[in-house]
Amino acid sequence: MRVAIAGAGLAGLACAKYLTDAGHTPIVLESRDVLGGLVAAWKDEEGDWYETGLHAFFGAYPNMLQLLKELGIEDRLQWKQHTLIFNQPEKPGVLSRFDVPDIPAPFNVIMSIIRNNDMLTWEQKVRFAIGLTPAIVRGQKYVEDMDKYSLLEWLRRQGIGERVSSDVFIAASKALTFIDPDKVSATIILTALNKFLQERYGSKIAFLDGSPTERLCQPIVDYIEARGGEVHLKKPLKEILLNPDGSVQSFLIRGLDGAPDQTVTADAYVSAMSVDVMKVLMPHSWRSDPFFQKLDGLEGVPVINLHLWFDRKLTDIDQLLFSRSDLLSVYADMSVTCKEYADPDRSMLELVLAPAKDWIDKSDQEIIDATMVEIKKLFPQHFEGDHPTQLRKYKVVKTPRSVYTASPGRQAYRPEQVTPVANFFLAGSYTMQQYLGSMEGAVLSGKLAAEAIGERATALDPSTSAKVLAVS
Repeated sequence: MRVAIAGAGLAGLACAKYLTDAGHTPIVLESRDVLGGLVAAWKDEEGDWYETGLHAFFGAYPNMLQLLKELGIEDRLQWKQHTLIFNQPEKPGVLSRFDVPDIPAPFNVIMSIIRNNDMLTWEQKVRFAIGLTPAIVRGQKYVEDMDKYSLLEWLRRQGIGERVSSDVFIAASKALTFIDPDKVSATIILTALNKFLQERYGSKIAFLDGSPTERLCQPIVDYIEARGGEVHLKKPLKEILLNPDGSVQSFLIRGLDGAPDQTVTADAYVSAMSVDVMKVLMPHSWRSDPFFQKLDGLEGVPVINLHLWFDRKLTDIDQLLFSRSDLLSVYADMSVTCKEYADPDRSMLELVLAPAKDWIDKSDQEIIDATMVEIKKLFPQHFEGDHPTQLRKYKVVKTPRSVYTASPGRQAYRPEQVTPVANFFLAGSYTMQQYLGSMEGAVLSGKLAAEAIGERATALDPSTSAKVLAVS
């Protein structure tokens, strides 16, 4: 069976990969000239990479890890020491560590909290443990029911004090969802915590050894094409054309650079585009269907990713760090953490500015100026004296609509991968799956979409060959 997939992010590529495994032939159509969607990366004029986001892989990402294993590239993950590291704004330049011992879960994470005396008092640790107990003991059904509360509301209901909220959960919320704990659904953070607590290496972090576009996405494309599938760049979806019965007749692809529009026909069709783009391109006749109306309750969150190259080394810490800054969420010195970006003499910091709502329309220079104020707080010793560290260059990557905004009540709006349209499916981390909007969620959604297509295969007409036709 031929399957046309709009979008070559992780969801679309994973869907195509698993369709080839099942003997189907996917045709992936990407609007841009680069693979990866929200993990896309580019080279600047000097050959340095810059990325859409700071992409950390967790041990609690089973579908991503299985995908890498099936591709034979699991060795491209550079696993770091099992620890979580937080900056201490009240003590510039001082870090607080939660070192996780190699013992069974959840005792390993509990021990890391008990051992840390920098951020939490014993009273706060006890309140923290007691407050989290219902989420651990009562399971995922309880966690899902907490979607009606923001994380901050839930923490207050559990008697977890403001100090824990500000010291731990602001950083966690911004790192995982790009919004603050008073805006994020309690379900999202509790789900992540459960994964970290239930798996021995769930909170262990890895970085790719190079850019996601080359080191992760391209191997998926190679796998797909080696098995008869196709992946095409610069093929933006213009319109979803329908049959009289409301099913999909074809994808109309906008011609670029003077080329005519094209139609791509197949047996089944997948939108692996972001929810915001899907809402724009949704056929008018589908908009009255309750299934598709749910999408109106979802929208992408703005995200800004920053890359700053300095003239000397700022740190030798080989790990993701939580900044606990009002402006920044997480950062890493990629010249240390990533093999391809390695530089023994100079740092390249990659940082995520979050929440980005008030910054997305500001100029790059305004964003960098504000970021440098925070950087000087993180590394004060390098910006003092007669010869302070100099910023060599920078890149600001804005994504006005990234992963879906995981505010309270959004779970009810997340659609299944199977739609009411017999030959049309959805993939993307915004769709319903057990992980939040993340790389893991994207891969899992693609896998679920591929499985759903396989289950419907007998109900679809396998005699239609996928083809590309010029439209006059």
